Amino acid sequence: MAISDLTSPAAVFDRCRVRRNRERSQQNFKEHSFLFDWAAQEMKDRLAFINRSFSSVLQIGGHTMRALEDNEQMVGFTAVMDCASFSPKDKRLFVQAEEDFFPFGAGTLDLVLGAMTLHTVNDLPGALIQIRRSLKPDGLFLAAFFGGETLYELRDVLIESEAQIRGGISPRVFPFADKQQAGALLQRAGFALPVVDSEIITVTYPNLFRLMRELRGMGEGNALRLRDKSFPGKTFFRKAEDLYRQRYSDPDGRIRASFEILFMIGWAPHESQQKPLRPGSAETSLAEALDTMEIKTGDRTKP
Repeated sequence: MAISDLTSPAAVFDRCRVRRNRERSQQNFKEHSFLFDWAAQEMKDRLAFINRSFSSVLQIGGHTMRALEDNEQMVGFTAVMDCASFSPKDKRLFVQAEEDFFPFGAGTLDLVLGAMTLHTVNDLPGALIQIRRSLKPDGLFLAAFFGGETLYELRDVLIESEAQIRGGISPRVFPFADKQQAGALLQRAGFALPVVDSEIITVTYPNLFRLMRELRGMGEGNALRLRDKSFPGKTFFRKAEDLYRQRYSDPDGRIRASFEILFMIGWAPHESQQKPLRPGSAETSLAEALDTMEIKTGDRTKP
């Protein structure tokens, strides 16, 4: 299995740690999988609006392989890919590989589902380009992953707590892409008809420690390459807990944690797809549509 270059300055994530986090979470994942299950159902609902079937399907993300099964639109070959090791209980092919070292050839798939893994890919632009190339003409890419508003409360209190106690900060919460960035990445990768939308889910916890336990149970523990590997100490966590309760707690004392799920849809280009009109090719002017007078720039009266 190829592992992203951990020595590269552009490598934000320690992919070996990402893999270990996911593998360690497998045993009790169902106790913490509610966001992944919800995202998988949303993906199935979006797919249901598309009136076609798919004969060669790849699902990226082993955690959600069962949540996305039993879909009548997937009528043929289905494979599951993840950087971590998973064991499908059915006869589907499992491929252990990195998203940015995509192992599928050009024009081999007609549906790729990205199920809650893309937020920890080091070279996301490169991964999306490779995914688009793997699709047959008019093939579909549909993905869900954590977006920019995810855990903003936790990031805020950890940064301030560490700055006050240590006089500096170290990365502890992932840098997540926002909707605008996600849309730009789809366009850069060459997808046609790109669409990005998002949903924010707010979850409450009795304390900071339960939130961090949930993140580990999801397989989403700190996997940043430049993370501080030393234990920050009880004083740090007490300060963070106090700040969290001051800023982001409900009247009942429970603290809030936001999770933004981004959804991406894009198509491999095909001549049958709807295309924007060429500039100047419209048969009706905007002035006629608005029932106003058109003044051409060359007809302006000079002062």
